[in-house]
Amino acid sequence: MRARFDTLFGRLFGVLLLAIILAHLLAFFWFHHYGHPPPPPPPEFSAGFNGQPPPPFKHRPPRPWFGGPIVPLTFQLISLVIAAWYGAKLLSRPIQRLSAAAESLSENLDSPPLDESGPRESRQAAHTFNLMQKRIREQVQQRSRMLGAVSHDLRTPLSRLKLRLEQIDDIKLQGQMRQDLDDMIRMLDATLSYLHEQRTSEALQWMDVQALIESLCENAQDQGADVQASGHCAPLQVQPMALRSCINNLLDNALRYAGQALINLEDSREQLIIRVIDHGPGIAADKREAVFEPFFRLEGSRNRNSGGIGLGMTIAREAAQRLGGALSLEETPGGGLTAVVCLPRV
Repeated sequence: MRARFDTLFGRLFGVLLLAIILAHLLAFFWFHHYGHPPPPPPPEFSAGFNGQPPPPFKHRPPRPWFGGPIVPLTFQLISLVIAAWYGAKLLSRPIQRLSAAAESLSENLDSPPLDESGPRESRQAAHTFNLMQKRIREQVQQRSRMLGAVSHDLRTPLSRLKLRLEQIDDIKLQGQMRQDLDDMIRMLDATLSYLHEQRTSEALQWMDVQALIESLCENAQDQGADVQASGHCAPLQVQPMALRSCINNLLDNALRYAGQALINLEDSREQLIIRVIDHGPGIAADKREAVFEPFFRLEGSRNRNSGGIGLGMTIAREAAQRLGGALSLEETPGGGLTAVVCLPRV
């Protein structure tokens, strides 16, 4: 019997049943005590029997104002409302706990496990969630070990190949092979950086975004790039590494294809909008979503003159999403591409 009430259904049914029984018992005793008075005796009994006076008729005292159906019906309503509220709370509590745990897990894989208590359905859901969290953590750790092995095992033979290139007499062939090896190392570094970005989690911090933008522009100007910044904004609660990664990749993309860039800040009470504007060749409207796919390139070649390996925009969008924002691409008036980062103010 105890096992039957160890479920959400059993507990909710028990609460509602108890409320209904108590409400009806109160109504029964209330009407029994304050019920309607008996009807008066018939007229033929009013003269009595054999000329004798009729026996005295006992009338109940007049019913007080609260003796009607108002009090028991009000009690029934209140008890059922309380039971319904408690039942809804009982049903929603496990879902709220599971939702909070899922949100915490999305921010930090090492978040504490969910407490496996409460009704049977709640315990089963918590156990399944904790098992899922454990498996995800194991998979991430396994991938980290694999990345370390790949980084070590691939860099070593690539370094040996670069040393052996010096023994080739053909200067042209040597230059071509060295360029291929440099491209392979660059692809390896970018891939490892992308995978590292995916598994990195940061705490939110208040940051002077305007100072960060101005610092990135100054660094690019020191390297001879044509980069300008405009607009102002108040400090924002962000993940610093994610924001820096997002803006850096958008800025590199603009400089690679246009040779110049303008970063504009537009602040409001609800959100901060960061625009990275260039006047390069731009991207066709039907290809603007495709460029966010990993390793997607608008051109088929993979040489150092045509740009990166197709991960910069992917990293930028995922960084914006980790910040709770969004990244989209628009056409710059007059030609070119504008990357729009919208970050909410929470």
